[in-house]
Amino acid sequence: MAFDKDAFIKQIEEMTVLELAELVEALEEKFGVSAAAPVAMAAAPAQGGAAADEDEKTEFDVVLAEIGGEKIKVIKVVRELTGLGLKEAKDLVDGAPKAIKEGVSKEEADEAKAKLEEVGAKVEVK
Repeated sequence: MAFDKDAFIKQIEEMTVLELAELVEALEEKFGVSAAAPVAMAAAPAQGGAAADEDEKTEFDVVLAEIGGEKIKVIKVVRELTGLGLKEAKDLVDGAPKAIKEGVSKEEADEAKAKLEEVGAKVEVK
Protein backbone atom coordinates (compact mmCIF):
# COMPACT_ATOMS: atom_id res chain seq x y z
CA MET A 1 0.00 0.00 0.00
CA ALA A 2 1.44 3.34 -1.04
CA PHE A 3 1.58 6.25 1.38
CA ASP A 4 -1.08 8.86 0.62
CA LYS A 5 0.15 12.16 2.03
CA ASP A 6 -3.11 14.01 1.29
CA ALA A 7 -5.21 11.39 3.10
CA PHE A 8 -2.83 11.57 6.07
CA ILE A 9 -3.13 15.37 6.24
CA LYS A 10 -6.91 15.10 5.94
CA GLN A 11 -6.98 12.70 8.92
CA ILE A 12 -4.90 15.10 11.01
CA GLU A 13 -7.20 18.00 10.10
CA GLU A 14 -10.16 16.06 11.45
CA MET A 15 -8.53 15.32 14.82
CA THR A 16 -9.48 17.13 18.02
CA VAL A 17 -6.92 19.06 20.05
CA LEU A 18 -6.82 16.27 22.64
CA GLU A 19 -6.21 13.66 19.93
CA LEU A 20 -3.45 15.82 18.43
CA ALA A 21 -1.79 16.21 21.83
CA GLU A 22 -1.87 12.42 22.31
CA LEU A 23 -0.43 11.91 18.82
CA VAL A 24 2.42 14.32 19.50
CA GLU A 25 3.16 12.60 22.81
CA ALA A 26 3.17 9.17 21.15
CA LEU A 27 5.51 10.40 18.39
CA GLU A 28 7.85 11.93 20.96
CA GLU A 29 8.02 8.62 22.84
CA LYS A 30 8.36 6.48 19.71
CA PHE A 31 11.20 8.50 18.17
CA GLY A 32 12.79 9.93 21.33
CA VAL A 33 12.39 13.54 20.23
CA SER A 34 10.74 16.67 21.59
CA ALA A 35 8.16 18.77 19.75
CA ALA A 36 9.40 21.93 21.50
CA ALA A 37 10.38 24.78 19.21
CA PRO A 38 14.13 24.81 18.62
CA VAL A 39 16.11 27.62 20.19
CA ALA A 40 18.29 29.43 17.67
CA MET A 41 21.91 29.50 18.68
CA ALA A 42 23.81 32.67 17.91
CA ALA A 43 26.78 31.82 15.75
CA ALA A 44 30.11 33.41 16.54
CA PRO A 45 30.82 36.20 14.06
CA ALA A 46 33.57 35.57 11.54
CA GLN A 47 36.69 37.70 11.72
CA GLY A 48 35.75 41.26 10.84
CA GLY A 49 32.07 40.38 11.13
CA ALA A 50 31.57 42.13 14.45
CA ALA A 51 31.57 45.57 12.83
CA ALA A 52 28.93 44.46 10.33
CA ASP A 53 26.71 43.12 13.12
CA GLU A 54 26.79 46.46 14.92
CA ASP A 55 25.77 48.32 11.76
CA GLU A 56 22.79 46.04 11.15
CA LYS A 57 20.80 46.44 14.36
CA THR A 58 17.68 44.27 14.30
CA GLU A 59 16.03 45.11 17.62
CA PHE A 60 14.98 48.58 18.64
CA ASP A 61 13.51 50.28 21.70
CA VAL A 62 10.77 52.89 21.39
CA VAL A 63 11.29 55.52 24.09
CA LEU A 64 8.68 58.13 24.99
CA ALA A 65 10.88 61.19 25.55
CA GLU A 66 8.18 63.83 26.17
CA ILE A 67 4.40 63.62 26.44
CA GLY A 68 3.53 66.83 24.65
CA GLY A 69 0.22 68.65 25.13
CA GLU A 70 -2.19 65.77 24.49
CA LYS A 71 -1.58 63.46 27.47
CA ILE A 72 -4.89 61.59 27.16
CA LYS A 73 -4.32 60.86 23.47
CA VAL A 74 -0.78 59.67 24.24
CA ILE A 75 -2.15 57.32 26.94
CA LYS A 76 -4.67 55.91 24.44
CA VAL A 77 -1.93 55.25 21.87
CA VAL A 78 0.32 53.67 24.53
CA ARG A 79 -2.55 51.36 25.51
CA GLU A 80 -3.09 50.44 21.87
CA LEU A 81 0.61 49.71 21.29
CA THR A 82 1.28 47.80 24.50
CA GLY A 83 -2.02 46.24 25.50
CA LEU A 84 -1.65 47.74 28.99
CA GLY A 85 -4.59 48.72 31.15
CA LEU A 86 -5.52 52.36 31.71
CA LYS A 87 -3.66 52.74 35.02
CA GLU A 88 -0.51 51.01 33.78
CA ALA A 89 -0.46 53.08 30.57
CA LYS A 90 -0.99 56.31 32.56
CA ASP A 91 1.84 55.40 34.95
CA LEU A 92 4.11 54.63 32.01
CA VAL A 93 3.30 57.96 30.32
CA ASP A 94 3.72 59.88 33.60
CA GLY A 95 7.15 58.29 34.01
CA ALA A 96 8.48 59.69 30.70
CA PRO A 97 11.17 59.43 29.46
CA LYS A 98 10.48 55.71 29.46
CA ALA A 99 10.65 52.78 27.03
CA ILE A 100 7.26 51.96 25.55
CA LYS A 101 8.37 48.92 23.52
CA GLU A 102 11.66 47.05 23.72
CA GLY A 103 13.36 44.67 21.33
CA VAL A 104 10.99 45.25 18.41
CA SER A 105 11.68 45.25 14.67
CA LYS A 106 12.56 48.44 12.80
CA GLU A 107 9.14 48.48 11.11
CA GLU A 108 7.25 48.08 14.39
CA ALA A 109 9.41 50.75 16.06
CA ASP A 110 8.81 53.21 13.21
CA GLU A 111 5.08 52.50 13.27
CA ALA A 112 4.89 53.09 17.04
CA LYS A 113 6.94 56.28 16.71
CA ALA A 114 4.63 57.61 13.97
CA LYS A 115 1.49 56.90 16.02
CA LEU A 116 2.89 58.61 19.11
CA GLU A 117 4.21 61.62 17.18
CA GLU A 118 0.81 61.94 15.51
CA VAL A 119 -0.70 62.78 18.92
CA GLY A 120 2.08 65.22 19.83
CA ALA A 121 4.54 63.07 21.79
CA LYS A 122 8.30 63.22 21.27
CA VAL A 123 9.69 59.73 20.65
CA GLU A 124 13.16 58.26 20.20
CA VAL A 125 13.99 54.94 18.56
CA LYS A 126 17.16 53.45 20.02
